[in-house]
Amino acid sequence: MAHTIRATVWNEFRHEKTHAEVIKVYPAGMHVVIAEALNKDGGITAKTATLDEPEHGLSEQVLKETDVLFWWGHMAHGEVDDKIVDRVQQHVLAGMGLICLHSAHFSKIFRRMMGTSCSLKWREAGEREVIWCTKPGHPITAGLSDPIILPHTEMYGEFFDVPEPESTIFISSFEGGEVFRSGLTWTRGAGKVFYFRPGHETYPIFFDKNIQQILANAARWAGSTPRQVIDCTHRKDMGWFAKK
Repeated sequence: MAHTIRATVWNEFRHEKTHAEVIKVYPAGMHVVIAEALNKDGGITAKTATLDEPEHGLSEQVLKETDVLFWWGHMAHGEVDDKIVDRVQQHVLAGMGLICLHSAHFSKIFRRMMGTSCSLKWREAGEREVIWCTKPGHPITAGLSDPIILPHTEMYGEFFDVPEPESTIFISSFEGGEVFRSGLTWTRGAGKVFYFRPGHETYPIFFDKNIQQILANAARWAGSTPRQVIDCTHRKDMGWFAKK
């Protein structure tokens, strides 16, 4: 019997409380829309956590019970407690999947896992985005239209300052002529990391069926790794190379 993937969808949940145009699109919060879509997919159970909860909703117990963590942040990256970032990092290294969405490229946890500035070019113009699959056959691409077209979105453009990915799964092109590597994967310790670009807060992108399919595929891909304990403690002489 296939293992049910346990997902936690984390959202700073600030724009949806303070910006009228975002409230109109996501009145209950982006995290709720994403979690509901994951729960409908089958084989995934999703719960939510937000910045203003105790421990940002990411207690040790919550993370132990999370196979894959989704992260959306934008206006409050600096408010995330470094102790929670340390905790999340350790769980990723031990095998928990991490999926960072859109402006989470500047989140503390993503920059920690990448070790680079994670900066990029951007322009909010409501332009069309065409998402091209560059790695057909990868589990994250299963069941998708090709290309995927989003009629209105925020532009992200190269150069994107991240380490060379293990896989570039999607590339986006925009009306203004820019291109961007929109779906990238890495391994950190035992954990799988996926960055996915679409998801600006003022557009209903997380309601798009292809986007929801990508997030479900990514949850199964990144959340399927068993947790591992990395033992780097001091060990006594094993006697393998006994002195003569």
